[in-house]
Amino acid sequence: MFGFHAADRIREAIPQTQSLLRWVYVGRVCVATVVFVAAAFSFETVSPGLLVITSAGAFLSLFVTGWSAFYTHVRNRQPSTTFLYSQMLFDLGLVTTVVHVTGGVNSDFASLYILVIAVSAVTMPLRSTVLVTLAAAMLYIADSIWGHPVALTLSLWLQIGVFIAVALATGWLASRVRVVGAQSRELEREVKRLKLEAGDILREISGGVVTVSGDGALLYANASAERLLGFSAIDAVQGPFLDFLRARSEELYRAIETTQRDGRRQVRAEGTITVGSRTFPIGMTTTPHDNPLDSEELPSVTAIFTDISDQKRLNELHLRTERLEAVAQLSASLAHEIKNPLASIRSSVEQLGRSARSEPDDRFLAELVVRESDRLSRLLSEFLDFSRVKLTDAHQVDLCAIAQMAVDLVHEHPDCPDGARVRVEGDAVEMQGDEDLLHRIVFNLVLNALQASSGEAEITVAVHRARVSELPVGLPPDIAVKLRVTDTGPGIPQHIRERLFDPFVTGREGGTGLGLAIVQRAVEAHRGLVFVDSVLGVGTTFSIYLPDKGLKEAAA
Repeated sequence: MFGFHAADRIREAIPQTQSLLRWVYVGRVCVATVVFVAAAFSFETVSPGLLVITSAGAFLSLFVTGWSAFYTHVRNRQPSTTFLYSQMLFDLGLVTTVVHVTGGVNSDFASLYILVIAVSAVTMPLRSTVLVTLAAAMLYIADSIWGHPVALTLSLWLQIGVFIAVALATGWLASRVRVVGAQSRELEREVKRLKLEAGDILREISGGVVTVSGDGALLYANASAERLLGFSAIDAVQGPFLDFLRARSEELYRAIETTQRDGRRQVRAEGTITVGSRTFPIGMTTTPHDNPLDSEELPSVTAIFTDISDQKRLNELHLRTERLEAVAQLSASLAHEIKNPLASIRSSVEQLGRSARSEPDDRFLAELVVRESDRLSRLLSEFLDFSRVKLTDAHQVDLCAIAQMAVDLVHEHPDCPDGARVRVEGDAVEMQGDEDLLHRIVFNLVLNALQASSGEAEITVAVHRARVSELPVGLPPDIAVKLRVTDTGPGIPQHIRERLFDPFVTGREGGTGLGLAIVQRAVEAHRGLVFVDSVLGVGTTFSIYLPDKGLKEAAA
């Protein structure tokens, strides 16, 4: 059984075993060569029989050593338990031969037994070392009794005791070293595994991570940091990274510099990054790393930063929803309070205008009042429509078919110019929703695009299933449908874009500013979100994300 344990121990420490065997081979050849040369120079005083034994031992040592080195170092084979036993037994035989030809008990080379025992203790388990020690003691005693007949003196037994003591001490120390070595190797493997896992995490997370040394050099940057900052880590290592960072983000540069100087973390700070013509907000956290006590350098700092554009847009959507809800309640109250008196005024003026006693000027003024009353009535109806946008009936519908019907209706609208280019893309997309509200969403967006572009833009309505990769960060997990309305019109000015969905905000002369506000409320009624992206002179895109189920319960 100890053979299996030996093989396991050897397998764990093959490099150390091969290094030790290399020294065993060198020592074996040196000892055999020295003894053979000494015997050759003493040819006249050494008997022919001893000279033959010495020569045979030297040549046999060279042959065995050469074969063993070829096996373990040239072919790089793992030394097995049997191989190690054969090496130890051969060395014991070689040492016994040297001791025999140099005087037996009186030989100065008897201490070589201790070296063989020590080597076996390091390369083999303790039980195997005990066997090697017993074999060494038996060979030494046998040579002392039969090779050089002497009495078993106390000195001989003391030497045997030294062999056993060395075997036990060296074997115990070697076993402890193996345990510590195994624990060290296990710790190294665990550290390596943690490094690999940490590396995978840092590579996969969406946030940027950079570590900057005390002198401003880049020590580490993950792929997200390179993407957000628009640089290559390989190139940045060669130059002053903080100078580069300052040009990209003054706030991130200041945060790292302050953390280095004060040694304190900064948490949830905000800033911006500018790469080319694009500027976007970021949230950032900086953490200093402790330097050795005798170091006078500034500490290195790790900064973690994330693009929070989507989060800010979501916050703006929630604020916009709250404002629209408040305005809707006010609009409903005012519309009800104004509509009835307005109807009475219109009716009275209309009767006065039809009176036979009225003058032409009176009839003209009466018609003007009636006409303006009708305009106000239509405006109040829009206010009521705006306030009544609620999900009251949700059932399974095809959003693509609804979009096509809305586009067909836009073509019949008086504001739709001849030759308007509007197309619908996408296959059937089933979802739960209010058909009337979904129809109004598409109709208002398309009509608004045509009116803003004076009919010169090309408009595309695309409906498809939303892929996870294209969803903005922070959207609810049940979002599954995306409706996109894109035009190639003049774009939306920045001062209007910031309040685009607020009621009564419009960039078109004569517009009421309620169309997009109704779109916002209709999307919100479906538990969805609407985003707008616009570039002046290029065009505008409205992106609407909607859940595809669970709306029946909401409507109920």
